[in-house]
Amino acid sequence: MADQTADQPQARQSDIPSGTVRIVDLPESDREFVRSALRRDTPLHDLLGLEIVEIGEDHAVLSMPVRPEAFNSTGNLHGGAIATLIDVAAGTAAARGSGFEPGRQSLVTADLHVRYLGRPHSDAVYARADLLKAGRQLIVVECRVTDGEDRLIASADFSMMIVPLRKPLRPVASAKDTDPDL
Repeated sequence: MADQTADQPQARQSDIPSGTVRIVDLPESDREFVRSALRRDTPLHDLLGLEIVEIGEDHAVLSMPVRPEAFNSTGNLHGGAIATLIDVAAGTAAARGSGFEPGRQSLVTADLHVRYLGRPHSDAVYARADLLKAGRQLIVVECRVTDGEDRLIASADFSMMIVPLRKPLRPVASAKDTDPDL
């Protein structure tokens, strides 16, 4: 599989906040572990080809290839695919930047407002989610989706809630109670 980060504008080392892990800088076995962890029990993530690009203490960057599995009936990138990318990126940033305790609590999307602003001009789109505020229960995240040429595709406001641990509607054999609900 080709590295989905190839078209993403490269950040200068000085622009990368401390505590940030760029997945491309990890050994291949670790990159594969991160990729499979995101996709293993969520067929939609696998179908859309979601990839974690970077994780920080209060942000996350994910990518999604622009390909037919994510198109609508007119052959354009489906708004639901973009919303899913935003949901996963923002949920990852919320989990990292809050007091969320896996195994004791669940994270659930409380609100997602997406503004669709353009069409991509590259073969991948990137969602950068930044934590705005993490309270005891409510976590607020801002997310921007850009293409490989840094054109703005969508912008979103997102909030998650930390709630008592929720059991799955349909148990998945490989899922553990400690897995975040992303």
